Amino acid sequence: MADAKSGLAWVWKNWVLVIVSLLLLILVIVWGARGGTPDEVIPTTRPAATADSSAGASGAASDPTGQQDDLPTIAYADLPREAKTTLGLIARGGPYPYKQDGMTFRNRERLLPADGRYQEFTVVTPDERDRGARRIIKERRGTLYYTDDHYESFKRIRR
Repeated sequence: MADAKSGLAWVWKNWVLVIVSLLLLILVIVWGARGGTPDEVIPTTRPAATADSSAGASGAASDPTGQQDDLPTIAYADLPREAKTTLGLIARGGPYPYKQDGMTFRNRERLLPADGRYQEFTVVTPDERDRGARRIIKERRGTLYYTDDHYESFKRIRR
């Protein structure tokens, strides 16, 4: 009888260990999916310095996060009003108008830097019955991209 009780205690301790391990794994996965960094707020006015002063000799734009790409840029002030509204929602963490907003953008077109992890957000298009073609793509380190042709081309948003 003593052997059965000690065997049962051993099984119980192992199940507790398995459950605690799974909870820790879930915690690590959720924390990693969050990116561990807060969203950055986009300024509502254009900075006084020239926005293109960060372009190197090759014409590649440099981002404050240290990323470089050859994509064209668009100033915050030049974005459509609806894109500015979406940026405000991103900065506040929602709520978003569509359930797909905040989902992972897979970069299948390979037009954005390959080393990024991205989320996509809908930019409402007036008079469209569905989500339309306009999106803002956010890289986990804060770089923001705008597309108005459903991922055919992108512009990096200058702050």
